[in-house]
Amino acid sequence: MLEFQLCQRGIRDQRVLAAMARVPRHEFISEPYRDQAYDDNPLPIGQGQTISQPYIVALMLELLSLKPEDTVLEIGTGSGYQTALLSELSRHVYSIERHIQLAAQAEAVLQRLAYSNITILVGDGTAGLPALAPFNAIIVSAAAPEFPRTLFEQLREGGRLVVPVGPIDCQQLELITKQEGSPVITREVGCRFVPLIGEKGYSSK
Repeated sequence: MLEFQLCQRGIRDQRVLAAMARVPRHEFISEPYRDQAYDDNPLPIGQGQTISQPYIVALMLELLSLKPEDTVLEIGTGSGYQTALLSELSRHVYSIERHIQLAAQAEAVLQRLAYSNITILVGDGTAGLPALAPFNAIIVSAAAPEFPRTLFEQLREGGRLVVPVGPIDCQQLELITKQEGSPVITREVGCRFVPLIGEKGYSSK
């Protein structure tokens, strides 16, 4: 996975590569799909959600440019795989998941694997976590319909927000950096994520 799916496609951050070598992706995937755990494609995890393909996860983490002392907010815990990677790369991870069952499953796996610098919360990820802001970095694992102003406001100065933005059928991955209080947006690759559901996202109806 590291050599053919990540390095050969341009992932260069050695901390990201080392974290992905350490975290066992198969532990976050249910038995029917476990033999595909290290293939470069998304897989279903229940509740209509997916675990993203390894390359996209690695790219998003590389764009975040995390430091060991950073505090990170993750929107969309999902399987908990990306949460574990963030845990390897930062001081503490706060992760919000709207599906109670997925949050519980992810928390169980993360505890079994002895990750201790993670707090998982159930709620509307589009609102972020203003009580604990500001964050050094925010990562969104679902497609936002437009620029997520509420989340951007919860970044520290110099903080980074990585989020797929666009219509439900096709998005563009964006890196949004907070510079002098304003967003500096760099548009990266095209992608396709499940929709970000919530008050500031897509409607669940």
